[in-house]
Amino acid sequence: MSQPTHPIGVRGIDHVVLRVRDLERMITFYGQVLNCPLERGPGAARLAQLRAGASLIDLVDVEGPLGRRGGDAPDGRRRNMDHVCLQVSPWDAAAITAHLRAHGVETSEVATRYGAQGHGPSLYLRDPEGNTVELKGPPTRQEDLR
Repeated sequence: MSQPTHPIGVRGIDHVVLRVRDLERMITFYGQVLNCPLERGPGAARLAQLRAGASLIDLVDVEGPLGRRGGDAPDGRRRNMDHVCLQVSPWDAAAITAHLRAHGVETSEVATRYGAQGHGPSLYLRDPEGNTVELKGPPTRQEDLR
């Protein structure tokens, strides 16, 4: 008898979001020192997205509108990772949410968000220690991808 297919097929890390105190310095570090070119931002949201191969590193200014959601600035005792995003394919939102709920995991609503492969569906959840995880489906729009 064959095993049922797991509804969450992780393909890799789409992006990781770091909360930073000095956005320009971090853009320079990741961009020039680690060779991850700036792809988008920072703009009014104070979010910079840098290309790391097939993935993205998102840098969020802790004083910007997105960064303030995470609380006080990181300092060794406070977290500096906002969330990690996993690429999932195939994407079946109903099966994924049903599976997570069966394990007692609450999720956000599914919405279209930008990721390493372009715009596509995603949802958020928290792991048992409170870390935020985003599950990201395949792109539905790639016009913003450079």
